[in-house]
Order: sequence, then structure tokens, then C-alpha cells
Amino acid sequence: MDTSRILEIVEVARETGKIRKGVNEVTKAIERGQTKVVIAAEDVNPPEIIMHLPALCEEKKIKFIKVPSKSELGRAAGLSVPTSAVAIAEAGQADIKSIE
Repeated sequence: MDTSRILEIVEVARETGKIRKGVNEVTKAIERGQTKVVIAAEDVNPPEIIMHLPALCEEKKIKFIKVPSKSELGRAAGLSVPTSAVAIAEAGQADIKSIE
């Protein structure tokens, strides 16, 4: 799936559903089983910041997707700063079936 489509899904979920922003909030949402999809940026430095997310998602059977830029991910999440990770807790009108 292409990056622009994934970011569009994040935007729609932000507007009509619920998302969690940032590694700490995303980690908590995964551990509590409150998320359906996790999107993380590839340009996180140091990479150790998000290294635990793929394994955690696999353990909880949650879809994990990477996008190239934390700036674009932050913008899609409605932030004025970059973000390393976003979790879609409630899809709202977003078509997350296409990425699940």
C-alpha cells in the first residue's frame, strides 16, 4: 500500500475516530489491546525508540505498518511536530480494512 493512502487513512481516523500519537501512547494502546493498526516512521533516530513496536504488535496480532517520514506522519496525525508512531484505536470513517 502506498504511503499517501496510509497517511490519508490516519487523517480520516483522526477526524472521525480515535488515534493515539507518540511511542508511549501507542505502546500503552497496544498493551491494553485498544488499537487495530500501528503506523511507525522509518526515519526515527535512534531506531531503538520504536524497536519494540513490531514485536509487541505481532504478539497482540495487530497490523504494523511503516511509512518513510515522521514529519508526514505527524502532519497526518494533526500535529505541528513530527511523530514516531501513531495507533488507530477507532477507525471512524477510515477504511482500515484495506490495510488490516
